Amino acid sequence: MLVNTINGEVSVDGDKAHPANYGRLCSKGYALADTLSDTNRLLRPEIHGSPVSWNAAIECIAEKFQTVIDTHGPESIAFYVSGQLLTEDYYVVNKFVKGYLGTANIDTNSRLCMASSVAGHKRAFGSDTVPGCYEDLELADVIVLTGSNLAWCHPVLFQRILKAKAANPAMKIVVIDPRKTATVDQSDLHLQLKAGGESDLVLFTGLLQYLAQKKCLDHDWIDRYTNNLIDALAAAKQWTVDKVAGVTGLTKQELIRFYSLYQQHEKIVTVYSQGVNQSHKGTDTVNSIINVHLATGRIGREGCGPFSITGQPNAMGGREVGGLANMLACHMDIENKKHQSVVQRYWNSPNIAQSLGLKAIDLFDAVKSGKIKALWVMATNPADSMPKADEVSKAIAACPFVVVSDVVRDTDTTNLADVLLPARAWSEKDGTVTNSERRISRQRAFRTAPVDTRPDWWAVSRVAQHMGFTDAFSFERVSEIFSEYAGLSGFENHGSRDFDISELQELNEEDYDSLTPVQWPLKPLASSGTKRMFGRGGFYSVDGKANFVPIVVETKHERAGESPVNEQTEKRSARATNGNDTTGGKSIVRKTTSSRIASDKISQIGFSERTFLLNTGRIRDQWHTMTRTGASARLSAHLSEPFVEIHPLDAAAMRLQEAAIMDVISEHGTIQVRSLVTDRVAPGNLFIPMHWSNQYAANARVNTLVHSARDPVSGQPALKNQRVKMRMSVMGSYGFMVSRKQPDLRDCEYWSSVPIADGWKTEFASKSPPDELTLAIEEIACESLIGAEQIQFSDARSSSFRSCWFAGNQLHQATFISSKPVELARTSVASLLVHSFDSSADQIAVLSGVGLSDSEDGGAIVCSCMQVGINSIQRSIGNGCFTVQSVGDSCGAGTQCGTCRSEITRLIENDTVSREKVSTEKVVASV
Repeated sequence: MLVNTINGEVSVDGDKAHPANYGRLCSKGYALADTLSDTNRLLRPEIHGSPVSWNAAIECIAEKFQTVIDTHGPESIAFYVSGQLLTEDYYVVNKFVKGYLGTANIDTNSRLCMASSVAGHKRAFGSDTVPGCYEDLELADVIVLTGSNLAWCHPVLFQRILKAKAANPAMKIVVIDPRKTATVDQSDLHLQLKAGGESDLVLFTGLLQYLAQKKCLDHDWIDRYTNNLIDALAAAKQWTVDKVAGVTGLTKQELIRFYSLYQQHEKIVTVYSQGVNQSHKGTDTVNSIINVHLATGRIGREGCGPFSITGQPNAMGGREVGGLANMLACHMDIENKKHQSVVQRYWNSPNIAQSLGLKAIDLFDAVKSGKIKALWVMATNPADSMPKADEVSKAIAACPFVVVSDVVRDTDTTNLADVLLPARAWSEKDGTVTNSERRISRQRAFRTAPVDTRPDWWAVSRVAQHMGFTDAFSFERVSEIFSEYAGLSGFENHGSRDFDISELQELNEEDYDSLTPVQWPLKPLASSGTKRMFGRGGFYSVDGKANFVPIVVETKHERAGESPVNEQTEKRSARATNGNDTTGGKSIVRKTTSSRIASDKISQIGFSERTFLLNTGRIRDQWHTMTRTGASARLSAHLSEPFVEIHPLDAAAMRLQEAAIMDVISEHGTIQVRSLVTDRVAPGNLFIPMHWSNQYAANARVNTLVHSARDPVSGQPALKNQRVKMRMSVMGSYGFMVSRKQPDLRDCEYWSSVPIADGWKTEFASKSPPDELTLAIEEIACESLIGAEQIQFSDARSSSFRSCWFAGNQLHQATFISSKPVELARTSVASLLVHSFDSSADQIAVLSGVGLSDSEDGGAIVCSCMQVGINSIQRSIGNGCFTVQSVGDSCGAGTQCGTCRSEITRLIENDTVSREKVSTEKVVASV
């Protein structure tokens, strides 16, 4: 990525020389400059909400930690960190916790996205190694995408694939997904298997059986480089095509077509992501995929291999430094006594962790039960992102001592902290990150950091020094950390461990600063690193061979998301809690109505609606809990409200109104979101994005609903498999507002607010009738808009009220309220905050809700990069643009990152269908 700064203005471009993206950026990458504002920035350390010096904050943390350790032992302290840390930050905090505090109670939000892949790699390869590289995606004959909406979640990679397919039209893209995603729109084959259960696990286990039956296994390669094939085949033997079809919901024809691709093509890459990992059988599913590649020898060669795609910018760097609770640094294992000794001697550690730490769910269960007395959270937002989010929020609030390091002042987690530490943002940080192909890249600061912010490694080092570990944490420059880390990777390694970057340990400051992207492991005379691994064996198991993992699939379908292991874990956790639900004197800030329908009242609701299976995930233009991307008006323009996707048949059965506000309820709580009727989900299934927090919506934190079931091997939560009930929430009034400041609508049952140019746009609804809601909002406006002039219109017959407030020639607030969902040109009205109103006629025109007469309504944004709306695209199509390329030439849509091209394709196809229908009707009429 390249950053240009001219007259203080920052723009972001792709780095055409970088081998990972060759200059391509996704919509979020293009909008990164939008996130540089210091609005809502945490700028000074705070203790209990009051600004303090760094010395005071460091002293407070060190003394509290020491007191807790002295009283309750090191196991009473926990850290929860993030794949958004740089590798050097990650390394220092893991050294501190595991090597000097002597506990492994440090886990990461990467547990939520790729822990099952780590566990699967280690079971098969003896190490957490991704065998291939991005280039394989361009060299493959077949690319299988399973549990991955690559077009939206990894769009740069997906554009590389599409470019390769354009050069090689014979390439096949297969998508395995219960939803019809944007990735599906570009595929040759979509396997819409049943959601939940073990569908994907059975699919790949059946593939192994099919390939064995068709005599497609590479027995020479298997004999030389693997173990345990016989047991794996015995476990897979029962999974005939007929039986796989019965479990997955796919037809025999679909299965044979898919299985035949592995039979007929040599170069196949199977790409998998959260849809595989976030399952109560995630690790087994990973190994079922790896089994197929081991059995056919399709690994470590060009265009071949299983390929785990991570979900965060530095999830891989976190794995390398031992960021998970079951790992030590440099891919060493906590329970391996030899590895313990290696790390302890290299660090000169007084108290190395001896046993596994608490994984994410267990960690917050321990916070809830009171076992954890002190918690430090870094660069993540577990109050929103963890399963059972309401319970996690209460647990954090009740913890006796909580430290949160973050860039943003107001999140659902920072609002629960005793001590806040202002971290440096991405534009201000120096260090390294590692991507999914094992490529290490330098990140360089280009912006002067606010004076009282600090790197995370610096904050941890100073706490460690204050606790007496001065020599081990005397880092002054990030290059010193990298050098120590690189040295540990090679210390007593001699080829016994996969991760080795010791060739870089002697880099001086200048060399480190100019470090070019490299793929580990680094070997002498291979300055750019290693592209592929395991093509000729060389695995990191005891005997150097890979291990097939027999996959035993339960034929009895358990209730969604449950397993005996998880039930027992939750019962033990409940007993440990002893009903303790205190908040320790801390309140959950901006607590809204998420617990209005408590779990013990669900039986009283009297649903007439059916039960649905809920899937959760990402959307194109938002990231995690929107703490950064939520600040970008450009990124919020595409999908600006939290929503639930529901199939048209289900919507018809429930008699849903268009864009109805829905209550979605599980035994853990309830949320409110808009209905989006679409055939992208199957009947009986729902999809809700993960992003919205209490900063952007009244009650849309989807993980409020999600159970804590997890994979028994990896501990990764099964976030995509929750039974819920849903009903329409009947409101008395509905509203839309544009305003200079985000409005305070805490008295509305529903609201969703996102930034626009020079202000905010907000959708809201209330149980109150329009006249009461109008009075309440006008009272707030009168208090906050002192000196502004108001223009208003009301119609008692339609229960409609509209009002505009002007200060000079600037619009400060426009409010539209009705007894029904407000109909108006939202994009046009939202643009009026940047308009100069020089005539009363223009001011009155605002009340119309259609924008100014001389402006053309572009409609809802489809292309975030170029800010092109649906109306503009449809006008281009109406003018004869019937290809994505010609639409782009006409209006600019789809000409940057390309993630909107599938939507443009759908619009073209819908227009074609409409025109053909009209043409047919004319012919019929003439006959």
